[in-house]
Amino acid sequence: MKYLKFMLIGLYFGALIVKSEALSWFRIQEMFRLQSFHMFGIFGSAVLVGGVTVMLTKRYHLPTISGETILIEKKPLQPTAHIIGGVLFGFGWVLTGLCIAPIFALLGVGAVAAIPIFFGALLGVYLYGHLQHKLPH
Repeated sequence: MKYLKFMLIGLYFGALIVKSEALSWFRIQEMFRLQSFHMFGIFGSAVLVGGVTVMLTKRYHLPTISGETILIEKKPLQPTAHIIGGVLFGFGWVLTGLCIAPIFALLGVGAVAAIPIFFGALLGVYLYGHLQHKLPH
């Protein structure tokens, strides 16, 4: 029962991804070919909502759901780490047509093709955990 609210938020987010067609391989291809604004609109609205949320959290010192203080520390700019991470993420996205959130939504709607992508993502996390100390941070 303790995690019910998080499960409900996750279900809502998954339904939102499905209904917005963010799972559609065709929509993703349209984005990469610059043929449609649809996905850019989804990403733009997510960045806007995230930015406003962070701004309000900092300004009004908003707590977590459990009442803990949220500390948002400024992180140093690390161009090499950001470029390497962005390129790896981009390659995975282009090869599979998915980023991490749609993998779970596709599994939720029963798309069997998402299973190897899910295990590939797990392998990537596992490899990162072992190589983390050798990577630029």
